[in-house]
Amino acid sequence: MAAIALITKIVRVNLLRRHPIALAMLALLLWSALQPLPGLVDAVTGTVPAGADLVRPTAYTVLAPLSNVLDALTFLSVPRAKAFLAVWVVALALWGALRRGTPGRRIARTLLGPLAIVLLGAGAVLLPRPVPSLVTADSGVTVIDYHAHTAASHDGRPGWRAQDLAAWHAAQGFQASYVTDHNVIFNQAVDEPIRLLPGVEWSVYAQHVVALGAVAPIDRGVYNRDTRAMLGLFAELHRQGALGLASLPEYWEQHWGDLTDFVAAGVDGFEIVNCAPRAIGFPAALRAQVLQLAAQHDLLVVGASDNHGWGKVTCVWNLSSPSAHGYGANHVIARPIALAQGDWDAWTAAYTQPWLMLRALSWSERSSWITWILVILIYRAVPRRAGDSAGIGILARSLELFKVRRPPG
Repeated sequence: MAAIALITKIVRVNLLRRHPIALAMLALLLWSALQPLPGLVDAVTGTVPAGADLVRPTAYTVLAPLSNVLDALTFLSVPRAKAFLAVWVVALALWGALRRGTPGRRIARTLLGPLAIVLLGAGAVLLPRPVPSLVTADSGVTVIDYHAHTAASHDGRPGWRAQDLAAWHAAQGFQASYVTDHNVIFNQAVDEPIRLLPGVEWSVYAQHVVALGAVAPIDRGVYNRDTRAMLGLFAELHRQGALGLASLPEYWEQHWGDLTDFVAAGVDGFEIVNCAPRAIGFPAALRAQVLQLAAQHDLLVVGASDNHGWGKVTCVWNLSSPSAHGYGANHVIARPIALAQGDWDAWTAAYTQPWLMLRALSWSERSSWITWILVILIYRAVPRRAGDSAGIGILARSLELFKVRRPPG
């Protein structure tokens, strides 16, 4: 009876009054479960892809609160990342400054909150961690990436070798990837843990063109004069036996009015999803227009990780069928939180990105979140004996409440 009375006191006094944030998190976890997002979506049809799923390693699920937050930070577009950082830095600084305490403690809290946000951002880019992997039931398709970089690119991570890129892809379920460094042709033989394929990303007039296949060097100056000159690159790539894809965000930002000219010049396809922070915000309405154009002319549409060695997760995979060609040759499978970046105003990022993250949780991830919150609540809520300081002993005593005790004698 004493234990029951103590638990009631904890819930009534400590939890409801002292831990509103934790209780609000529990409410949001349950509320978001009523409006779930799928783990994956076909970027062309907007439907859940049949036969494809994400497998989350045990460590990823156990550490779901950290794993999911780092993924959500990775999938922010540049404008939304700036807004997210600004709002949360200011909010946490104010929260720390306005809480009760000595001046020293208030100053420390004012600094620690913003520092935590910055460290999480750095962790999303640099921290080694488990990542989800795509699995597909169709053995006739190849899980491939059409656009990725090594340290050979001017903006690649220093020391990011082809073997590192292959391992990064393999961990996420890719079976092959083109290596498309900026203006540096890839010709290394890498077959393990996945096969890396030759390619290059040519930087020409206000546009990046992803060239796939055994390409030859070009004089970029010829294609750097104006839009008309740039479009001549597609014919040159065809003479070399390579494919030329228009990359995001350049055709969106610089050549949106020229897409029919791209088609007339012989472009082989378009990126419709690109995980780079500058390109991930491609709006759904514009993507639909590109899809319509590509379908009309039987052109390839692809997703691109655009990995440069920064960040640990991809937002997109491609299921490529060697027996098909053109528009039907590839299925672009993406994370919904990534596709949503172009459909929300930047200033909303501080609350819409967490909400999108919570809606996309699997039940195993959601259970992990709830478990962590309850463990912390028990730890924080159990009353301490006089003179006790915070420590694991408090948690141990809280667990004592639930033990079945034998009667004396």
